[in-house]
Amino acid sequence: MPSTFVAKGAQAYEASMGRWSRRLATPFLDFSGVPPRGRVLDAGCGTGSLTLALAALPQLEAIEALDFEQSFVEALRSRTTDARISVRQGDVCALPYEDWVFDGAYSLLVLHFVSDADRAVREMRRVLRPGAIGAAAVWSHDGMPSWRLFWETVLAVEPEAAGNGVPSGRRPLTADGELREVFERAGFTGVTETMLTITMDYANFDDFWRPKVYGQGTFAAFFDALPQARRDRLCDALRAAYLRGSHDDGPRGFASLAWAVRGTNDA
Repeated sequence: MPSTFVAKGAQAYEASMGRWSRRLATPFLDFSGVPPRGRVLDAGCGTGSLTLALAALPQLEAIEALDFEQSFVEALRSRTTDARISVRQGDVCALPYEDWVFDGAYSLLVLHFVSDADRAVREMRRVLRPGAIGAAAVWSHDGMPSWRLFWETVLAVEPEAAGNGVPSGRRPLTADGELREVFERAGFTGVTETMLTITMDYANFDDFWRPKVYGQGTFAAFFDALPQARRDRLCDALRAAYLRGSHDDGPRGFASLAWAVRGTNDA
């Protein structure tokens, strides 16, 4: 099982997560560092947020992007005509590349969803040239207030939602030090960890709740199967949580945190 991420197509991903990965890509690369030239890998590219951020750097000669979801691969192909970018379907736990071929390898918001993060990071190190940098970022479990607000409200109003698309517990690697330890076990040296911050801005209540219901995962099936009165009650509770005592359902911003690490392949 290469991934525990339940994908529902590129459009749903863009609405629920792609817009935030685009916002995170720049500070992630600022922290990670990019080689002055050469070939780099986006391992688990999704719909291309990090790939396109890399493509904005003219010194890079080749950018390989790989994702397990074919719909994401096709979406990224449709978003770029950059001849340096090559996109393919594949598993980050079994990268389809030779040893020592990349000058940088990056993984943005992927490793907390793979079936074996240790194996995935070992694969990233395997394909890096000696002296090259590998880096990754994952969301912090305690650093996504808008998502916690949503799911905690759902469970308070609809306890039966537990096990029906509501996240259960904390995902691997989302606590302090866990991602760093995976990189150290994989043999990276000089591993450095930091916390990245972005703001998740919602235009209004609909922009807040609809992508979470109908984005990735299986919660939509549970929600749509509820009687109309219960759907209305849940929507009203989510609106009240979003408004936070205000009568204006307009813009809201939530500071959101991700753990990031980088290390060097000294093999």
